[in-house]
Amino acid sequence: MVGPFLPDDEKMPALREALPSTAAGIYLNTGTCGPIPRETAHAMAEAEAWELRTGRADRNYWEDSLERRAEARAAVAAVLGTGPNRIALTHATSDGMNIATWAVDWRDGDRVVTTSLEHPGLLAPLRALRDRRGVELAIADIEMGGDPAAVLAALDRAITPRTRLVALSHVTWATGARLPIREIVELAHGRDALVAVDGAQSAGAMHVSMEDLGPDFYAVPAQKWLLGPDGIGAVYCAESVMDRPRLAFAGWASFESMDLAAEGELWPDARRFEIAGFHQPSVLGFARSAAWLAMYVGLPWAYERIARLAGEAVTMLAEVPGVEVLTPSGGVSGLVTFRIAGWKAAAALRELEQRTLCIARTVPPLDAIRISVGFFNTEGELRRFRDGVALVAENTPETMPHRPRMEVLRGGVD
Repeated sequence: MVGPFLPDDEKMPALREALPSTAAGIYLNTGTCGPIPRETAHAMAEAEAWELRTGRADRNYWEDSLERRAEARAAVAAVLGTGPNRIALTHATSDGMNIATWAVDWRDGDRVVTTSLEHPGLLAPLRALRDRRGVELAIADIEMGGDPAAVLAALDRAITPRTRLVALSHVTWATGARLPIREIVELAHGRDALVAVDGAQSAGAMHVSMEDLGPDFYAVPAQKWLLGPDGIGAVYCAESVMDRPRLAFAGWASFESMDLAAEGELWPDARRFEIAGFHQPSVLGFARSAAWLAMYVGLPWAYERIARLAGEAVTMLAEVPGVEVLTPSGGVSGLVTFRIAGWKAAAALRELEQRTLCIARTVPPLDAIRISVGFFNTEGELRRFRDGVALVAENTPETMPHRPRMEVLRGGVD
């Protein structure tokens, strides 16, 4: 059984047994979807079986669903260093970023600021805002994001008196750069702008505290570093924005009560940003995975191990001739992005998948490969991956030794 205080030589085998998909290959893509804990999968399967046997219309089921929502909010709040009343459940990080984007009372001449390293899930709401309301969209060039002073200087130039919102990532999806959020919040708030943070690559991968960082909104997904199911997430909403923003959307879940004349009271907390129902097994799975990380894995241990292993990966890859590491060396998160000279990223990744059985992804805008180093990875896996990268870097697509194609067999979880 996994426990937070086990020595690593006992803890790692137990963790990998509890995360069955880590045996499918060198799992280096938590930044897309993390491995689901066996415990979470079983809990979700039991919940779905209960719905099949007894239905979903019973009063007890309804009351239980409200309790499951409360548990999920509390589990996420513990990871984000805040209270459950500050958490609203969503269906994705992009939902949270849309809530923040459309919560502002936009007026002619207003401006929204973001950076040059953002994910489409953050950029799409801003583009819709620009196209629908004519708001000026300013993109601050922060290069690879590795110089905090340069990042702040670029945002200082971009945030004008007409700026109403600054939307950006805590950890950039493209390079893994960790942005100085606390200082950015201070800069933006000093000019009366709200700050919405995409926490997709930070929550569950590194220590975060809403009290320390001070954002107005902080959106997270379940399926990445929190190891939960797809299709659910959460957004932190600061006390200061409870009465200030307009709601982007509203539904029965936004209100504590409403009569037939459409008169009623919004929830006094972040629940006002929830709209309707959720897939209840996913709500349960979200809560179970986040709680499993906190209680059984141990978040401080996970954060330290992720940072250490990712730092080692940066060092190992940088030492390979022909490899250019794009991830800044200071303040490494779990993401490591690199290029191999003479190779398109997609072609190089195909070779690495076949030769190392790695599970990774490309970053198309940078034509680069990105790996996500989890607490469950081992030093041996990283060395095997590095050796595969070295082999690819020694060759070109034309000189690469032929290797028969291997297929990963897909099986069920027992």
